[in-house]
Amino acid sequence: MEIDGLGRQRQALRRAWFRVTREQHVREQHLRDQRLADFRNRRFGLFLHWGLYTLAARHEWVLSAERLTDEQYRPYFEHFDPDLHDPGLWADEASGAGMRYMVLTTKHHEGFALWDSALSHYTVGHTPLGKDLVGPLVDAFRARGLGIGFYHSLIDWHHPDFPVDGLHPRRDDRQFIEAAGGRDIVRYREFLHGQVTELLTRYGDIDTMWFDFSYPDLVHYGERVWGGKGRDDWGSPQLMELVRRLQPGILVNDRLDLPGTADFSTPEQYQPAGPMTVDGRPVAWEACQTLNGSWGYDRDNLDWKPVDMLVRMLVDTVSKDGNLLLNVGPNGRGEMDERAIATLRGIGRWMRLHERSVIGAGPSAYRPPADCRYTQRGDRLYLHVFAWPFGHLHLPGLAGRVRYAQFLHDASEVKRDIADPGQPAHGISSGGQPPGTLTLQLPVQRPDVAVPVIELFLSG
Repeated sequence: MEIDGLGRQRQALRRAWFRVTREQHVREQHLRDQRLADFRNRRFGLFLHWGLYTLAARHEWVLSAERLTDEQYRPYFEHFDPDLHDPGLWADEASGAGMRYMVLTTKHHEGFALWDSALSHYTVGHTPLGKDLVGPLVDAFRARGLGIGFYHSLIDWHHPDFPVDGLHPRRDDRQFIEAAGGRDIVRYREFLHGQVTELLTRYGDIDTMWFDFSYPDLVHYGERVWGGKGRDDWGSPQLMELVRRLQPGILVNDRLDLPGTADFSTPEQYQPAGPMTVDGRPVAWEACQTLNGSWGYDRDNLDWKPVDMLVRMLVDTVSKDGNLLLNVGPNGRGEMDERAIATLRGIGRWMRLHERSVIGAGPSAYRPPADCRYTQRGDRLYLHVFAWPFGHLHLPGLAGRVRYAQFLHDASEVKRDIADPGQPAHGISSGGQPPGTLTLQLPVQRPDVAVPVIELFLSG
């Protein structure tokens, strides 16, 4: 059948539209690939949990854990006035600790927004403080060269259209549940998407969007959570499309209940045993960890992790090709707890001398000795010694492959030796090692740093 002129025009327009769409998709994917490479190079970030729960000072889930009513929780809203808050000081502490990006809780499950949202009165703009907190923090961290990420809760226990479920603070209140029977998830979904739109159009380029969380089949304390929510409730496909359209290069985490669409995975409060995979494929990942077991400010929680443990966690993460997002929960006056500051500064002392073993570094194909971790950056192999041995450290597979070795903290040489595999042990002479083993000669005294690092210069 012959195609008329109008038909040919339509075909040409359709081909042009598909070509432009394909080219745009390629550009956006290239942009995300670049940002993902940058994300992996940064390796170490600061998580900031801050909200009304800070005034309760007993965990960020206090609203749900104690089954509080809106009336019982309202005093925290009426008294939220962090008058000592200085975003530049927070950014300085993060930078001094060697961190390269931050993720801020713009809104947690309690529903309180740290920016003056036009879609709700439950915002910082209606507290005694009365002004935006997100913008000044973004500006301060960005001014110091740190990347910017937004945490945003998919859950909102304050919103009148958020359906009650097994995590909701009023989950055991039969009268409340009956009165809330008309709640409309469609209206809530529009609100959720609207607030995300505000965040991604007010504060410039955002590196990561950290949603939290989906729970369609969650088992909590041995029982399945009733009324759990997932992709259909959040409108996750549409939400992901919205985020990609507003910020084409942004990275999105894995908590939207959309398998195969996330840019990175987010193990929480545990250290993966090895590099993470999804369906057998290696993936970027970011372990989020607390300083003391609580995300929000928790005055009486004394489970503070020591600096050397946190440094080992950072090294362990990078050795498995991951990032570490380490949390601080500021207090109600707007300051970081002195214990948190001391911890960050302790990490910073180690990072000042050793940062090149983690920032911009990644895993190595070489197998480290027991109680050690390798990271690698080009032709530099970094041996992190978690448990200090006496006298010698034997490195499998590195004989003839190392042209120089030094401690990273002071650039002092570490002598090397390759023992004859057939050499018998005799008296004060140690026996030979398996073929290919490089032996390092170590001082008896362990270097006075959180984790000693030996920098190995590999041969070409």
